[in-house]
Amino acid sequence: MEIVAAGPADEALLLDLLNSTPVIEGVPHDELDEPATARAWLAAHDVALTEEALHELIEVRDALQSVVRGDLAPQELQPFLKGVGLSPAISDDGIAWTLSAHQGCAAVARVILAWDALRITSPGRLRPCANTDCRLFLIDRSKPNTARWCSMAICGNRMKARRHYQRSKTPNGQ
Repeated sequence: MEIVAAGPADEALLLDLLNSTPVIEGVPHDELDEPATARAWLAAHDVALTEEALHELIEVRDALQSVVRGDLAPQELQPFLKGVGLSPAISDDGIAWTLSAHQGCAAVARVILAWDALRITSPGRLRPCANTDCRLFLIDRSKPNTARWCSMAICGNRMKARRHYQRSKTPNGQ
């Protein structure tokens, strides 16, 4: 029996965490590397963490980015789930699963569970942007599953302009 124990808020947290290392005007940034920006990011996502737990969240972010890119096996996420459990509670609406973990580990577990839920329910739809200069990720919600860029307006246009430039600078567009 497969259990999907992540909701839309966890999926949003996962994508925002994966995208917390953007390239802005050609310069890589990390929204969690400075205390002030990390506090603002955590507050915006309603996540309360100790400094030690923040470091663990950064480690899981880096690991998840590598897993989604295919550079790291999913089994490498196992150490981050130490001490995590799910407890069922039956109600008239069905079974609700409650995550049990120490405070710092709960956010880490939520993003890993959200990644796993996407892996199961929407295989191949969580992916890195096809622009090699971009470090963002996307969840492709299109019916044909053909989205390639984090943003058509930004990366899509850049990639199309780059291809056009390459074609125009070669003789006969070849």
